[in-house]
Amino acid sequence: MTDALKRLSDEGVAIWLDDLSRKRITSGNLAELIDQQHVVGVTTNPSIFQKAISSGDGYEQQLADLAARKVTVDEAIRMITTADVRDAADILRPVYDATEGQDGRVSIEVDPRLAHETTATIAEAKQLAWLVDRPNTLIKIPATKAGLPAITEVIGRGISVNVTLIFSLARYREVMDAYLAGLEKAKAAGLDLSKIHSVASFFVSRVDSEIDKRLDAIGTADAKALKGKAALANARLAYEAYEEVFSSERWAALDKAQANKQRPLWASTGVKDPAYKDTLYVVDLVAPGTVNTMPEATLEATADHGEVSGDTIRGTYDQARAELDAVAKLGISYDDVVQLLEDEGVEKFEASWIDLLKSTEAELERLAPTEA
Repeated sequence: MTDALKRLSDEGVAIWLDDLSRKRITSGNLAELIDQQHVVGVTTNPSIFQKAISSGDGYEQQLADLAARKVTVDEAIRMITTADVRDAADILRPVYDATEGQDGRVSIEVDPRLAHETTATIAEAKQLAWLVDRPNTLIKIPATKAGLPAITEVIGRGISVNVTLIFSLARYREVMDAYLAGLEKAKAAGLDLSKIHSVASFFVSRVDSEIDKRLDAIGTADAKALKGKAALANARLAYEAYEEVFSSERWAALDKAQANKQRPLWASTGVKDPAYKDTLYVVDLVAPGTVNTMPEATLEATADHGEVSGDTIRGTYDQARAELDAVAKLGISYDDVVQLLEDEGVEKFEASWIDLLKSTEAELERLAPTEA
C-alpha cells in the first residue's frame, strides 16, 4: 500500500466516499475509512440508496416498524435514507468540528422527480435539512435550469448545499453565480455566512464515455488519439473558472463577511473504460481546495497504487482548451454532449428512485402485520 491518499490530502484534496449503506455504518467500516483512509466526507445519490436498501442488509426491522405504522412508501424511503445520513453525519462529526465545518459532511439529494420544479425543490431541501437535523449535512440540488434559483433560495436561508449533475462549463458558471447570489441574500438577512458551505459536483467520467463513443464512430487516427482526454480537459477548465470567480471583486465582498468558497467536487470518478488507469480521475485532477468523491473501488485503487505527483490541474488550461477544440473540430458538439449527459443524469437518478419505491413498497407489503 502506498500512502497516496495522505499525499492527496496534503495537496489540498478532500477525500470523500461516494457510497453509504446501513451495513457500512453499523459494521464500523465507515469509521475505519475515516481513521485509516483519510476519508473526510460522504456523498449519496438515489442510485446508491436504491442499491443499499434493495440489498435489505440492516433495514428489515425499520421496514417492519414502518409497515406496522402503515406509512406511505415515499415516507418510508425518507425515514430510512435520513436515518442513514443522520448516523453517518454523527460518525463524521469529529471531522466537521476539526475542519470548522469544511469537511465531515454527508450529502442527501432532493427527490430526483423534482429536478425541473423550483418551488418543490426548495420545499424538499428545507424538509430534508429539518428531517436530518445535523449541521454537517449538505442538501443535494441538481444543476438543472430549475435548480439554479432553488440553489440561491436555499443558500439564502442558510442551508448548505451540494450542487450535483454539473457537466458543462457554462452551467458551472451559472451554479457559482447562484451560490454567490444566495450568499448575498443570506448576508442581507443577517445570517452568519461562515456557517454556510457548498460544493459543486462536476461530473467527470461520463464526459469521456459519451465523447469516446463519438470518437470511435468517427474512427480516424486523429479521433482515436483524443480518447480519454475530454473529461480531464473539461474538469481542468472548470477549476480555471473556479479560480476566476473566487478571486473576483464580487467574491471579495463576501469573503470579507467570512463566506466560504464553493469548492469544486469531482464526481463520477470511477473509470468506465478498462483501458484507462483506474486512478485516472483522481491523480490527474489534483489541486488545492477540491473534493474528490470516490466509489470504494477507486478509493482502494488509489490507496494501493495511486501515483500522486503534486498539482495536475494548474498550468494545463491551454492544453485543455486545445483538446476540447480538437474534439469540436471533428464535428462533435460540446453543447450537445453536456445537455445529453445532464438529461440522462436526471433520468438515471429518477429511474433509480422509482426502482427504490417499487422494491420498498414490496417489502412493506411483505412485512405488513396480518390482522388477527
